[in-house]
Amino acid sequence: MQAAIPFPDISPELFTISLFGIEFALRWYALAYIAGIIIAWRISLHALARPGLWQGNTPPMDRRQVEDLLTWIIIGIVLGGRLGFVLFYQPAYYLQNPAEILMVWQGGMAFHGGFLGVVVAGWLYTRAQGIPRLAAGDAIALGVPVGLMLGRIANFINGELWGRQTDLPWGVIFPQPMAQDCPGVVGLCARHPSQLYEAVLEGVVLLGLMLWLAYRRGALKVPGQVTGVFIAGYGAARFVVEYFRQADPQFITPDNPMGFVIGAGEVGLTMGQVLSLPMVVVGVALILYARGRVRASAET
Repeated sequence: MQAAIPFPDISPELFTISLFGIEFALRWYALAYIAGIIIAWRISLHALARPGLWQGNTPPMDRRQVEDLLTWIIIGIVLGGRLGFVLFYQPAYYLQNPAEILMVWQGGMAFHGGFLGVVVAGWLYTRAQGIPRLAAGDAIALGVPVGLMLGRIANFINGELWGRQTDLPWGVIFPQPMAQDCPGVVGLCARHPSQLYEAVLEGVVLLGLMLWLAYRRGALKVPGQVTGVFIAGYGAARFVVEYFRQADPQFITPDNPMGFVIGAGEVGLTMGQVLSLPMVVVGVALILYARGRVRASAET
């Protein structure tokens, strides 16, 4: 048998409480959402408390506005993430079962949908409050990689969103029956721990880059630049990891074992890559726009 790592024996639930015959469980995934939002909020407040980081030495929001915006963002994450999953990944199923669209406790959230939900929520709130949108976006974006990192670690603990089969020594033997359905493999099947790849690239690496730019390179003095780095950075990281991540089962067929939505055989693009490419383009465009805007302002 090839060298591989057995899946750690960690329950998806931290604890379960029974009240009046009903069981309530706190799952790692829910804790990741809660902790990610709280830490991101604290990172934003830390940056906003330092006027010298911002253009004109003026932070775009105060503490109260950040806390109010947090409520809008949570709504945007939940609604956008769920609707994104429904529309991008399983539209046919939910068209036939519309009552299940709101059953978020059954699982099924898409980052790209949640991202759009946050954009819409942030745009509505900043418009209503007269807050500069690009600078506010930078304040929000700074802490988002933390939530992404924690969410991907929770995906790993849940044993979901695993990677493609591999013979590398750090391959993980996920116990789920579908994870063990590997063509041509005799015995246990090891897969890429793609959730951890994403946790490192989308979380640790992207967070470190953004904080370095904000605190050491004056990036927050160029409104929109940090947001652009986040959008492009996430899109690039997700695009790369998709080569190692197992495609969603609804896209996999005998004629399309890689689960591509564009292309076939060994060459193509997955749904995650199709949704990530525009993020790279938009992120780079936003960076160029932000720099050009500040440059033009300085010349006038």
